[in-house]
Amino acid sequence: MLHRVQLYLSNKGNPVPAVCDFLMSFYKEYPKATVAGAASTGYGEALVKEAFRLDGGVVETIAHYLAAKQLQPDVDFIIDIGGQDIKCFRIRDGAIDDIFLNEACSSGCGSFIQTFASTWGLPVSEFAAKGLLAEHPVELGSRCTVFMNSSVKQAQKDGASLEDISAGLSISIVKNALYKVIRTANARELGRHIVVQGGTFLNDAVLRAFEREIGHDVVRPNIAGLMGAYGVAVWIRDTGWGHSNVLSLDELNHFTQTSESARCNGCENHCQLNIIRFDGGRRFISGNRCERVVRGKRSDLPNLCAEKRRMLRSLRQGSGERGTIGIPMGLNMYELFPFWNELFTRLGFRVLQSPESSHALYARGQMTIPSDTACYPAKMMHGHIEWLLEQGADAIFYPCMSYNFDEHKGDNHYNCPVVAYYPEVLRLNIPGLKRVKFIGDYLGLHRPADFEKRFPRILCAYFPDIPARQIRDAVRAAYAAYDQYMQSVRERGQQMLRQARAEGRQVIVLCGRPYHIDPEISHGIDRLVGELGAVVVTEDAIAPLVEKFPTAVLNQWTYHARLYAAAKYVAQCGDPGINLVQLVSFGCGVDAITTDETRRILQEGGRLYTQIKIDEITNLGTVRIRLRSLFAALDQEARAHGES
Repeated sequence: MLHRVQLYLSNKGNPVPAVCDFLMSFYKEYPKATVAGAASTGYGEALVKEAFRLDGGVVETIAHYLAAKQLQPDVDFIIDIGGQDIKCFRIRDGAIDDIFLNEACSSGCGSFIQTFASTWGLPVSEFAAKGLLAEHPVELGSRCTVFMNSSVKQAQKDGASLEDISAGLSISIVKNALYKVIRTANARELGRHIVVQGGTFLNDAVLRAFEREIGHDVVRPNIAGLMGAYGVAVWIRDTGWGHSNVLSLDELNHFTQTSESARCNGCENHCQLNIIRFDGGRRFISGNRCERVVRGKRSDLPNLCAEKRRMLRSLRQGSGERGTIGIPMGLNMYELFPFWNELFTRLGFRVLQSPESSHALYARGQMTIPSDTACYPAKMMHGHIEWLLEQGADAIFYPCMSYNFDEHKGDNHYNCPVVAYYPEVLRLNIPGLKRVKFIGDYLGLHRPADFEKRFPRILCAYFPDIPARQIRDAVRAAYAAYDQYMQSVRERGQQMLRQARAEGRQVIVLCGRPYHIDPEISHGIDRLVGELGAVVVTEDAIAPLVEKFPTAVLNQWTYHARLYAAAKYVAQCGDPGINLVQLVSFGCGVDAITTDETRRILQEGGRLYTQIKIDEITNLGTVRIRLRSLFAALDQEARAHGES
């Protein structure tokens, strides 16, 4: 006989005690029951799976899709608003076609209403119910909780009722999901068979606000808050488990859990680990950016990010007979280093690279950062400069560059404003630069003939004893070195593509800026992709395969032109095993444009778009979910096409 047992509990930051209590009560209530299979999903998936020896884990996006499909076989869009996150999936041909997750904070989620309910001293259910009685809902926009507090207080001053404020907050949640997470231009075109899920949609005011915004009714299950668990149950049934390995009642009676902190020295990340040990030798490790500490080794799949790091660090340093030139390894220097290294070593300088970025390096320059609104890669440059100053370099070289090389992919070939002019910010805010030669002049490599004439005059202002002819010879060698480096990257990337195709492996084109190969900037996401079973190539290796094409935006930045070209290649290549993931710096205003255009290019080619915002994140949990969701969606799509 089959029994359905369900329990909805807050995990209070640690799901293990709640799951343990549930299992024990289950065994006591059903002592003769046979458990056919047990699995977990959600943010605590891996922890719970290891703690209780479950049979499997399901990435939550797939769990929610499986559940929705049971209740609405023709489902074409799913939106799940939980307490801390928003998940949305577009369904096409029976498989997840696009995935949207909220970024950065939990504004516009269930906790959003809970925060305001507590200020009135009301239970969430009572506060939410009042929204149904509103006569004139307050227009509060879709901003985060901090700013929303001001709007709510102003509404109170203007005489708005509690009912109107509650309704306004429900509308705000809906608009946040539609216009900031999904970023739809027309909410009425999301789909005709929409399933809404998550505990927040048990709020009738939120449900009604959503239906009014999209213009038609939707399906809301009476277990909206349990759809993830229901989807896992469907997965277990379809997988065909016969007998589960989940802990027995006797094992639960002896269940123990201890935790300790440790520093991993397995790679250059030196992650701060939290190690949770359970009885029977089971353990769960969190805080790790790669899986080496868990699996004992790193992925051996080709990874162009890692290969580029090795290529840049292997370049010769030079004799040093004319002194030492310090070069900060960040922003555009990550790609232009082969050029400048060849130029200065040819002139007899020793070239000193700053080390790979780290949080400690960031902290070294943190006091000189004038604004917290800059992107993390820019703020990291302060630490690189401070490190070079401490090494006693004779000069530090970091020029202003309005233009990048013209690769003939866009309408122009600018550097972004931060990359172009950040040397000015460093010069004005780092006192130590006044005590050394700081070569931060305005240069233009995009016009070789002009640069060859102008650069000797600039360099001789700092080092007057160098003959101009020798500088011009070094400039020519530098251009050749840069061309050789870029050609090596392109050839290696395309070789990886051919090899992956021949072996039937997944390929992720990991797109960003040159500095996104820095492990601190990207948080080792390239390694994570490899550990999930995919070959990693970068946009600069793929872009040359595409001719210049018209875009829907002004395509005037070199790095972005590469991104669009890489997206075009993925959209047109016809190989479902090649997919694109875009890395976005949270503080980058220009990426508000690039993300929409990249999404458009991919979607017009019927391909999935995946974006990961990086910057100063430390927990890769959401990144893992997003990447696992991508691979699961690709698997779903492949099986759907195979069945058809």
